[in-house]
Amino acid sequence: MERVLAEVLLAQSRDPRALFGALCRGEASAERVETLRFLLQRLEDAGAGPGALPEAAREVATGYLVPLLRGRPGGADPGLPSQRRRVLRAAGAALRSCARLAGDPPLAAALAEEALRDLLAGRRAPGAEAAVEVLAAVGPCLRPGEDGPLLERVAQAAVALAMGADGPGSAEDAEALAAARLLPALGQCGGAALRAVWGALVAPGVPWGPDRVGPELQVLSALAEKLLPEPGARDAGPDARRCGRFWRTVQAGLGSAEDALTRKRARYLLQRAVEVSAELGADYTCDAHGGTGPSLFWWSEKKKDELLKFWENYVLIMETLEGNQIHVIKPVLPKLNTLFEYAVSEENGCWLFHPSWHMCVYKRMFESENKILTKEGVIHFLELYESKCLPFSPDFSEFIIGPLMDALSESSLYSRSPGQLVGSGSPLGLKLQKFLVTYVSLLPEEIKSGFLLKFLQKMTSRHWCAVPVLFLSRALASVPPCQALGVEGLLALRDGPAEKVSLSEVSAFLASLRQEEALGRGTALWSELCDWLRGNERYFRQPAHGSQALLEASLTAYVKNLVQEYVKSPAWEAGEGSLVPDGLEAQLTATMVLLAVDVEGQKAQYSETRRTQNVLRMFLDPLLDALMKFGTNVYVPVPRTDRALQLLLKLLHTCSLRGSRAQEDEVSALLQNLVLSTSGSVSEFILRRLTTNELRSVADLDRCHLYLLVLTELIHLQLKQGWKTGAPVYRVVSLLKNASIRHLQETDSGQEPTLARQIQRVASMATLARVCEAVDLQPALWQEPLDPAPLERLLSTLPLNQMLQRPCADDPESSSFFEESSSCPGWGRIVAQYVHDQWVCLSFLLRRCHPLVPATEGDQLEPAPPTVWTPALILRAALDALSILPSDQVSPVFCCMKILVPQLLTSSELLCVESFDVAWRVLTSLSNTQQTFWPNLRAFVQFVFDDAVLATAAKAKGQAYFRIKEIMYKIIEMSAIKTGVFNTLTSHCCRSWLASASRGPQGALLSARHYSDLLLEACTFGTVFRRDQRLMQDVQTFIENLGHDCAANVVMESTKREDCYVRICAIKFLCLLDGSNTSHKAFLEDLAVKLLDKDERVSQARARYYANSLQHRVKNRVWQALLTLFPRFDQVRPPPYFQAGFANNQFLQKFWDCFSYGEEKLKASICTFLSVLSHLDIIIQMFQKRRVLKQALLVALQWGLSHNFSIRLYALLALKKVWAVCKALCMEDCDAWTALIECSLSQAESVHGAGRTGQRIPGPLFFATFHPLQDYCLETIFHTLPRALGRFTDIPSDTGPPWCLSRTPLRELNPGDWSQQDTGGETLWLGEADGPSEQADVQKKVIRGDTAFPTQTWSSRCRTVLPGWEVTGSLIVVASLVDKPTNLGGLCRTCEVFGASVLVVGNLHCVRDKQFQHLSVSAEQWLPLEEVGRPHQLTGYLQQKRAAGYTVIGVEQTAHSSDLVQFSFPEKSLLLLGNEREGIPANLLRQLDVCVEIPQQGVIRSLNVHVSGALLIWEYTRQQLLRHTGPTSL
Repeated sequence: MERVLAEVLLAQSRDPRALFGALCRGEASAERVETLRFLLQRLEDAGAGPGALPEAAREVATGYLVPLLRGRPGGADPGLPSQRRRVLRAAGAALRSCARLAGDPPLAAALAEEALRDLLAGRRAPGAEAAVEVLAAVGPCLRPGEDGPLLERVAQAAVALAMGADGPGSAEDAEALAAARLLPALGQCGGAALRAVWGALVAPGVPWGPDRVGPELQVLSALAEKLLPEPGARDAGPDARRCGRFWRTVQAGLGSAEDALTRKRARYLLQRAVEVSAELGADYTCDAHGGTGPSLFWWSEKKKDELLKFWENYVLIMETLEGNQIHVIKPVLPKLNTLFEYAVSEENGCWLFHPSWHMCVYKRMFESENKILTKEGVIHFLELYESKCLPFSPDFSEFIIGPLMDALSESSLYSRSPGQLVGSGSPLGLKLQKFLVTYVSLLPEEIKSGFLLKFLQKMTSRHWCAVPVLFLSRALASVPPCQALGVEGLLALRDGPAEKVSLSEVSAFLASLRQEEALGRGTALWSELCDWLRGNERYFRQPAHGSQALLEASLTAYVKNLVQEYVKSPAWEAGEGSLVPDGLEAQLTATMVLLAVDVEGQKAQYSETRRTQNVLRMFLDPLLDALMKFGTNVYVPVPRTDRALQLLLKLLHTCSLRGSRAQEDEVSALLQNLVLSTSGSVSEFILRRLTTNELRSVADLDRCHLYLLVLTELIHLQLKQGWKTGAPVYRVVSLLKNASIRHLQETDSGQEPTLARQIQRVASMATLARVCEAVDLQPALWQEPLDPAPLERLLSTLPLNQMLQRPCADDPESSSFFEESSSCPGWGRIVAQYVHDQWVCLSFLLRRCHPLVPATEGDQLEPAPPTVWTPALILRAALDALSILPSDQVSPVFCCMKILVPQLLTSSELLCVESFDVAWRVLTSLSNTQQTFWPNLRAFVQFVFDDAVLATAAKAKGQAYFRIKEIMYKIIEMSAIKTGVFNTLTSHCCRSWLASASRGPQGALLSARHYSDLLLEACTFGTVFRRDQRLMQDVQTFIENLGHDCAANVVMESTKREDCYVRICAIKFLCLLDGSNTSHKAFLEDLAVKLLDKDERVSQARARYYANSLQHRVKNRVWQALLTLFPRFDQVRPPPYFQAGFANNQFLQKFWDCFSYGEEKLKASICTFLSVLSHLDIIIQMFQKRRVLKQALLVALQWGLSHNFSIRLYALLALKKVWAVCKALCMEDCDAWTALIECSLSQAESVHGAGRTGQRIPGPLFFATFHPLQDYCLETIFHTLPRALGRFTDIPSDTGPPWCLSRTPLRELNPGDWSQQDTGGETLWLGEADGPSEQADVQKKVIRGDTAFPTQTWSSRCRTVLPGWEVTGSLIVVASLVDKPTNLGGLCRTCEVFGASVLVVGNLHCVRDKQFQHLSVSAEQWLPLEEVGRPHQLTGYLQQKRAAGYTVIGVEQTAHSSDLVQFSFPEKSLLLLGNEREGIPANLLRQLDVCVEIPQQGVIRSLNVHVSGALLIWEYTRQQLLRHTGPTSL
């Protein structure tokens, strides 16, 4: 058509100046410039020749086209970018023709020089696009010889622009133009330009990094035909295949590029390199950087077939990974195994292909947004060494340290597999452990050190979540001991090499381990450490010089010296005013002493108590000598006493053996005896320090705390050894009590509050509080059990919550207090501790001395001081104390409230309600810590939900009753945030109710009946956790299941705060009730009715209902609880819920009604009822069997005709079992059915087959293994059935007593034997039994290599038809009338797939719509789009295209429309699609050349507009392929 237009113009006038002048005047529209281009190209084809044409072409170039490209005066609306680019493209092509027609080469050079200056001067300006167009137009006209320097400068500028050298401010369109148009144009200029471009890319010193990968691949793709030339290509440039940087860039694009376009370019370059290598047939090699190891790329004609197969599989895998669809990718993974087989030589076991190619595949999988794909990739990598032995490669190790560990940091990867039991461990974690052990064992000895060190440094280089750290640490712990690291790795590795570290460095490392979490005696970790110390004792590195070398000659000598140096008082510490040490050094010394003792114990072949005692005494002699002097030598330095007492405490705490061998630990017994030998001296020292006014500074309060801790430990030791009245501790406790009371009374005599007096007052109150706690342990410590008058008189004279006055500033001793550093506690903290100790003493008095406190203020204690407390006053003071005490010190106040509230609830209900509210506010403000929140929660629950309080509140039904219930529901609500809160409440209430029931009358459970809602919520409790919360619970269960293999299980007590323990506690409580007890039975019946009501409410809820949803779990838990209650009901008098339809004939009638629903009944429900039907012979033992079995036969026959295959199979097996029972009973009523039933069973067996039926039906479940009576136990109800049926089970199987466990083979079945899954035919059809093989066919949703990368492309939202992009025809699809983004997105994808030339839409903003992008899957980046609004613009557009030779075809049903089957599409076709609702308007129908309709066979009158368009687009493509290539192409 363009040639015809040019001929028409030349026929009108042969004067080129006249034609050029006519076309250059007026508005510079796209049509006018394109016409000028057509004319110039026609003249160029005809040849310039002499005359005016060269001069006219020069004038057009300099006077019209260049100014048009620079400033574009006039022209199209700048708001239409597609029109602007159309003008620029046409002007550039016209300029190229002008340069050739002019016949003057310097013109092209001059234009290029000027454009290059514009480009270098304003890359960020809009003129950059025009400069690129000019250079792209005149570049091919430059002469390689004369214009060589200019070509090099243009090439360098083009590469710099395409690479974005100017940063983010560069014009994006100019960069895309430079890569898409300028660089390919320069490629036509010959080898000089190509070498310049190549040098700008890969010359030494050119930076390389991840940010340059995308631009480099864009440039390489644009020049692929020149840099990777086919055989016989002219003007070929440098061979990119021989450059290592080229392959590293391709690998970076394949494995690390974030955008799909960059990865697609990398795949295109790889495919082209392979194809070119195969066509050339020459052998060559591109070595990796450094020249060592396998080559990055190589080719050998002898191994052509193997190489082609390798790279074909490789590209297929990379293309498949783009889909992120696991069901498509998983069948391709066996081909990855094949890549490893090709990559390793069978002859010498070395790498044939560089392993970095394989790492690119794993990188793509690791960085996928689909976490399932990431997990599959990680597992596949970890399984590499299970079936093959790969040679060592440094790149492999770097990949493990880098991308693999980055992927392993994702916690979600460690979730358990479907069907896997809770707590069985993460499959990925187990594979990681096996992989690391295998890989490290295969490493060369000289490499292990560096690899393990980098592995550990990677673990410390980022913030890891707890789950990945757990499994990585377990994997490291499984590595066999090896001499790997020196001092730099000791802090991170368990097995450090002895000859590279010293004992002092080992001890410093052990100081970083926390005894209460891991390193405790009796743990496996402690035993392994002892074994390591014993095995390497003679090989530790000795200090360089000095006497220390002799002292560290052995572990025994080192520890002995360590204790001696510790007990000495450091010279830099002051005396009385010094701070108490932090205890870290004492902990380290105690740990090393006990390690050395245990190591010496291992050396003996059998237990030698005498040897152990001698070793222990040898180590502790310096400490024991110092302790023995404390009682007699008053001049021992205070820092030395502090350090000795701290070491004493740490030894006792560390020595306590964890685990089952605690009773057999002779070291602990010997240490306790040694400590008790010094108890007299230590007790006298503590008595003197606490009673003789020696504590005078704030730092002395820490010493007071230390002394009291030591005293408490001595009391505990004395209790273990057997209490003796003459023991030194006994006498000291009595003296401390009397002295403390005397000090408190003296300091309250109105004297000036100096710092020393106030410190002594605080110390005395703390001492008195510890004495009260000690008396709770051993009442014999209280020498006057019937006369608590001294302590009572003291406390009665002290106002509760008394505040200590701040020391006066005039006191010389207190002046230093105001100048002390922040390391000392503030005065507010000191006062809080003082008030806390007051309440400890008061709590002791209320429990021990006066179990019955006067109930009213009028009642007096006899004898009593003038000021005496009443319960109301004490409770009011307790509320005040809660407002001033820190959160970690309110526990004794709660203990007092527990005693007071039951006595005041009747007379002072409002005060008790206020105490509930204040205590709840305090509790909710606490942090979730082991030391603060949980002890206070237990104390709060004990006083609010005390059995006496509950009974009194329920009887009165006042505010207290409703407030208690409100708090109960708040605790349940809190449990969704803080796991374990409801456990505390449930366990306390169940224990207290059982205790009251065991000692009370028949009405003992009346209190529990009023609060049965708590049991109702407990039976159905359990939130639906997020995936990360479920993962944490699974991991916690896994750790607990490790038992003694995990040190944390030994040193830390299991809290059992999981939600399942709420239900366990409730079910256990119900099981312990006596069904023969009237009160118990009434409670159970009331709870059963409430459970049925809850089930009804859940069924009526509108919340989404699906398997394992919250609603599904609640209903399941309701019926689990009911099944637990059923055996406890007396069948003589039906309880209320039996009256609801669960008794005798009423039950059967309701059961038959379940089969009377229509086909809308759920398949699973009918299958369940049919399963029950098969056990009627067992269930109806007490009923009339014959009548029931006859009805069962009718039901089974009826559902055997269902259209659903699973229902038919269940009905078949039910019919088979029921019919067998009928024949055994010789039922004459069914004789007439014999022929029918026997024929039906025979026909079913022949049609379905026994094998298929057995696979489709869970045969071992309801029809074979399960027995309704013998399997009726708690294990079956709560664990076996839910687990086997694929339902969520959160109760382990070992939580119940033996009588709750099943004694049948049911518990031995695996979940796979149970689940109702239709897998019979599918599994065989998919071939998943043996896994996908390498030869199996796989999905391949890829784009052909020859069209995947056009030689010219635009990087913007508007694209146009580009030269070099192969399409099957000139099809334009006009969708301006289509409104919905989903239809437009689908049309865009269809047009791009079938190679349409352009898609016209009403508004280009639609490409930003999320729905559009979801359907188009990035097709808009590859398909030219144009914007033509409606309706007036659309009419003009259709007329313009008809004038350009297009046939305008409407997709519409009209009176004269043509059948699609019979219609022949012209090559230049335009498809106009109608609106979704209105179709093509009538005014546009007149603009059409023809209407085409799709033949229909159904009732619906029309298709979706996207589907209709897709059908016509494919028919057009099919016809064009037939015309060009023949039927074989299809």
